[in-house]
Amino acid sequence: MIKRLSRWVDDRLGTGSFAKAALNKVFPDHWSFMIGEIALYAFVVLLGTGTYLTFFFNPDTKQVVYDGRYQQLKNVKMSAAFESVLHISFEVRAGLVMRQIHHWAALIFVAAMTAHLLRIFFTGAFRRPREINWVIGLFMLLLGIGNGFTGYSLPDDLLSGTGLRIAYAVAQSIPLVGNWIAFLVFGGEYPGNVISRLYVIHILIIPAAIVALLSAHLGILWRQKHMQFAGKGKTETNVVGSRLYPNFAMKSIGLFFLVFAVCAALGGLTQVNPVWLYGPYDPAAVTAGSQPDWYIGWLEGALRLMPPWEVRAFGHTIPNPFFPGVLMPGVLFTAMFLWPWLEAWFAKDDQAHHILDRPRDRPKRTAFGVAAAAFYLVIFLAGGNDVLAQRLQLSVNAMTKALQVALFFGPALAYFVTYRVCKELRDSGVPITHPTRESGIVMRTAEGGYVEQERDPAENPSP
Repeated sequence: MIKRLSRWVDDRLGTGSFAKAALNKVFPDHWSFMIGEIALYAFVVLLGTGTYLTFFFNPDTKQVVYDGRYQQLKNVKMSAAFESVLHISFEVRAGLVMRQIHHWAALIFVAAMTAHLLRIFFTGAFRRPREINWVIGLFMLLLGIGNGFTGYSLPDDLLSGTGLRIAYAVAQSIPLVGNWIAFLVFGGEYPGNVISRLYVIHILIIPAAIVALLSAHLGILWRQKHMQFAGKGKTETNVVGSRLYPNFAMKSIGLFFLVFAVCAALGGLTQVNPVWLYGPYDPAAVTAGSQPDWYIGWLEGALRLMPPWEVRAFGHTIPNPFFPGVLMPGVLFTAMFLWPWLEAWFAKDDQAHHILDRPRDRPKRTAFGVAAAAFYLVIFLAGGNDVLAQRLQLSVNAMTKALQVALFFGPALAYFVTYRVCKELRDSGVPITHPTRESGIVMRTAEGGYVEQERDPAENPSP
């Protein structure tokens, strides 16, 4: 019956030839290509746990008196949104573990996308003809950060409310249109009706956009094929590795269960975002030592390191938060979006590339990337300058001054050191890869030592 049904479908849709070609498609075996799949599977976990949580969350800011199981907040006035989060955490079956799996999956999702983009940058996988996928990946990263921030803000606790207050100030700092943008997003004067709007953005608009971009990303990847590192049997016109079925498919399925297991273990064993300790949001209060999730921490740090400067011109004032909160990330991401074309222009390279670079073989690109990472690291640390100062028993002002100096000199030093190291390695002529692959078979030599038998890597080439 199954054969007859398959034959009937193939006769009308021609799926047989497509399925055969798809199952025979070859993917490189290098471990770094699995980082993007980690992001994909973390997103699947996010969709599953997020769907469960939507049945119980109430995105309403009306004030209620809490009468749930958490005794420390008994009879305390709070928003209905915060009350529903407490209800999920303490009364819904598996509610707390689902919340924590969802939160950890969001952290892993953004981290995996960041690592994936770094791998693409340092190996030159963004070059022609893959510029469009680079742009799509950056859009997905921005959407992932945005969705993480909106989800982090939904509980309406004191910590997330502090972050929303900062976001409102940054939006207002945009010249000419800032007030209109803040009014549109928040639904009026702060705090407005922002929770219900963020809820729609978080569960509908951004996930749909990510699914659309992800589909386009995978479709382009399928059409253009994976890039691969140079090696024996590998050329610009083939792919050496494992076929989609059964090898690659089994590895990918195993990776999915591993990602899910890690998220579940973290959600069940490691506490994250205990909103009941922060309490409900009060616009007149700010928590001490407050930091957002790591993917927003660099923006928080930029705000803390920015000197108290403002610009007034043509009858308008450009407030201080605009420079670190809008201008700096705007310039950073614009440069990232344009990087494939900028590098091609400077290098006078308009050729198509299907072989990856070793980072050491591109000293300038690698050094620039490391310098950018150093810049990010300094402002990320600045996002917790008060906590660092307390732990190190220093004054907050001294810590801030030290980080400002590090922000000025750190990236330049990182660029110089990385460039010199990469240039020396490239010019040394010492190969970084071995022309053979491990076989898993250990042999004993005549002298009594042990070596691993090697095999030819040119297996399963795909035109």
